[in-house]
Formats: sequence, C-alpha cells, structure tokens
Amino acid sequence: MEQPSFDVIIVGGGPGGSTCATFLGQMGHKVLLLDKAKFPRDKTCGDAISGKSMGVLREMGLLQGVEGIETEKIYGVTFSSPEGYVVEIPFRTDENVGYCARRLVYDNFLFQRSKQFATVMEEFMVTDLIKECDYVVGIKGKSLKENTELEFRAKVVVGADGATSVVANKLGMDKIDENHHCVAVRAYYKGVTGMNRNIELHFVDSIIPGYFWIFPLDNGLANVGVGLLTKDFKKKKINLKEWMLNEIKVNPLFKDRFANAEQVSEVKAWNLPFGSKRRKNHGNGFVLIGDAASLIDPFTGEGIGNAMLSGKLAANAIHEAFAKSDFSERALASYEKTLHEEIDHELVNSYRMQRLGSIKPVLNWIVRKAAKNQHAKDLIASTLSNETARKEFTSPLLYLKILLS
Repeated sequence: MEQPSFDVIIVGGGPGGSTCATFLGQMGHKVLLLDKAKFPRDKTCGDAISGKSMGVLREMGLLQGVEGIETEKIYGVTFSSPEGYVVEIPFRTDENVGYCARRLVYDNFLFQRSKQFATVMEEFMVTDLIKECDYVVGIKGKSLKENTELEFRAKVVVGADGATSVVANKLGMDKIDENHHCVAVRAYYKGVTGMNRNIELHFVDSIIPGYFWIFPLDNGLANVGVGLLTKDFKKKKINLKEWMLNEIKVNPLFKDRFANAEQVSEVKAWNLPFGSKRRKNHGNGFVLIGDAASLIDPFTGEGIGNAMLSGKLAANAIHEAFAKSDFSERALASYEKTLHEEIDHELVNSYRMQRLGSIKPVLNWIVRKAAKNQHAKDLIASTLSNETARKEFTSPLLYLKILLS
C-alpha cells in the first residue's frame, strides 16, 4: 500500500540518521525517519564519542542536553605496548575532550530529539528501494508491529542504516574490502579497577595488529572489547570472544583489575567498515551516511563523529538540491565533495597510524620512550591533539625528536 510522499526518507535512526533528520527538519523539509527497532535500543559498539560529535551537537543546540544524560567525560588515552609498557597521554585542549556513553542512552537521546523535526516510524523494516528512470524515488518495507507492507516516496532517500545497510545493498554499494574492514567483540563489565577517565588502547602481543580496549562508562561500567582487521582475523583463525575472556584472566596488565569485576552483558560481535578506502556514497536520488558509507576511523574505530558530521553535510547538500529542484547524482555530488574535504586527511592519517600499530618494535619503542620521558610524552600528546597533526606519526622528524628527547 502506497502512503503519502515526503521530501526526504531517512533509513536508520542512529546518530547519523537522527542528525540528518534534525537538520533537514530545521530547514523546513518534510522528513520521514524509519528504523527497524523500537527505541531505546542497544547497539553493539565501543561507545566512544569523539570531540567532533560535540561540535555537531552544539550546532543542533543539544550540547547541554547530552551532558544531562548518562555519560562519562574522557580526558585522555592510555596506551600499552606488546612488551607491557604503559603510558597515559592527556588531551591537550578541551576541544579534544570526548565522551563515552552507552548507545542505548546516546542514540535514544538523539532519536527522541529528532521527533520534533520529522515523522518517525519505529519497528519498520525497509526491504527494497523504489526506482524510476534510474532514480531512487522511495522505499518498500514492512511494519513489524502491524505486519503490513507499505511504500513511501520522496525526492531523496538517505541510507543511514549502518554497516549492514539495506539501502547500500540494494544499490550494489556494500562490497567489503577485508583490508579496510574490522571484526570486533565487546562486553560490559562492572567493577573493573584502575579506570581514570581515559580510554585505554592495549596493543597485546598475540592480537597485533588489533588491540584490546577498556572504555569507562557511567555508573562504574566499562566497555571491554577487542578488534582486528578482517583479513588478519581470517588469517589468524582466532575466536575473539575466547581470546578476550582468556586475556582478562591471564594478562598481567588486566588480571588483577578484573579479579572482582562482573561481566554484566553477553559478548557481542559486530562489523566496522573503515573509511580508509574511499567509496562512492551518492547517486540519483540518494546519499549514504555514517557506517552505511564506510566512514569509521581506521585507527580508533570510532564512527559516531563521522556519522553525525556526514548527516549534517548530507542535509546541507539535500537542502541545496531542493533549492534547485535537482536531485541528480551531479546535484548531490556536493555532499561527497564536502565530506571528503572535511575528513580525508584524518582518515588517511589514521590509516597510517593503524599500519604503524602493526609494527611491534616501533610500538614498543614509542610507548617505552614516552613512559620514561616527559618530553617524549608531550610530543605524542601534541601529535594526538587533532586529526591533522596525526600525519606527524609517519614523519621521521617525530621519531628523531623522540629519540633525542
């Protein structure tokens, strides 16, 4: 059954979709936001929210609001090397400060706010796209609550439905490159000791080039997990769940900290499509944003910041398309152009850092040096201070400075 048409249909109510819906609604467009889940819903993730997200929240008028929900403010990063050296690197400025928040809480916060600016349908599963004359002009789907099939039409469809995007799949734009794709598992723990408002990245010898993480959350919770490139995951033939649970018990860095900790969730797995390989994310009548567009940072694994940024930039491009009454691939190309101008340097440098993280001797040397020398620590802190500065990690000059420190 066909329903009334909209200006824009957004498939997926996560951070990217909710952000896009809010901006478009504020611009005066008639927006339909669809999600297959009933909110609040959980989403398997590392739960880290970068400083970049704070800028978008500020533009949406939601920055103060997010400080009122259950979050943990993050002030730095703790690294450990394969040899077991540990160094704490504080963020240099307040602009770099981020948050950790359970997606159950954070996504619901954004989703509920979007209802002021969009028509929202929960428990609706999109099954196909409607195409006419080589344009995407709507979606087909099913109301899971009422068990009815429905169709909706719009000038533009936004795919914001995550790493397993139905929209990207129906467009043939969901191919996986195992060199730029990650497999990860995580569980929630309560009672982990030694947390200090830093996110922790531990480069454990047996999982290199992946890493083990501990991220502090509200109410004494911790997000604990491990991630590994898909190509290395297949090569190692490793069971990430078993590896993580065993490492917690036997690794000298972790076993005492987890001695009295309680696992309060099951171990869950998910996929992370990295943004280190650019792919096309727009066409006649559609754009892809967030994880559906493969925009996850290849070093940190954080995707919320780029999801929200891409949602904002997509809204701007769609608004311009309406001003011209042109929804062609050419008209919507401004979205992808602006997006890559904003994030390409960051993704390239993060990819370089990811590759650097696979070289054990370099990791050991950097962390050992920083752990023993304040000047070396300060050099690394300044390099991590923003995305652009990350390129210094591949500069011989940085290592000369550390060597001489």
